[in-house]
Amino acid sequence: MSRYTLPDMPYDYAALEPAISGEILELHHAKHHAAYVKGANDTLERLAEAREKGDFSNLVGLEKTFAFNLSGHVLHSIFWQNLSPDGGDRPDGEFADAIDEHFGSFEAFKKQLTTATTTVQGSGWGVLAWEPVGRRLVVEQVYDHHGNVGMNTTPLLVFDAWEHAYYLQYRNVRPDYVEKLWDLINWNDVIARYHAAKGA
Repeated sequence: MSRYTLPDMPYDYAALEPAISGEILELHHAKHHAAYVKGANDTLERLAEAREKGDFSNLVGLEKTFAFNLSGHVLHSIFWQNLSPDGGDRPDGEFADAIDEHFGSFEAFKKQLTTATTTVQGSGWGVLAWEPVGRRLVVEQVYDHHGNVGMNTTPLLVFDAWEHAYYLQYRNVRPDYVEKLWDLINWNDVIARYHAAKGA
């Protein structure tokens, strides 16, 4: 059975300073993200054991644990690629036109994603996603890693609103952290994900 693995970071831990400190980034990647990878792999083993024994009495808990850890792994893997020390500004071309079409303007989109991220209750994410049925961009406010999500949407740009992503540096002022994320967005990565999702 194939196993999930922790991806290498596309830049040094200190590369996103001063917006995100190297200490936070290292803890976030090497500890928190790694824990989700381990959790997904461990749960897969427990599911395989349940199948071998024909004992599915704990299936509800195992399915929930697997969804939590796998979604955490997927979202973090996207998050690292969405950020860049050379990021910021705003997109142009077809993707910029799509933002205008589905949100009215870049400013309206930015305000909606910022609000979705800063107001998520407890821990979660603000996500720009492609919704293939209506063939449109949507903003989702994700609880934990997997709750409140439209089925079949594809994440393109994700903002981590878990406290471990910012608390050492920004304390309880999540809006300041989210505002800094806009200066780090790797729009080339987001646009590539948009074209891949739209063409699927």
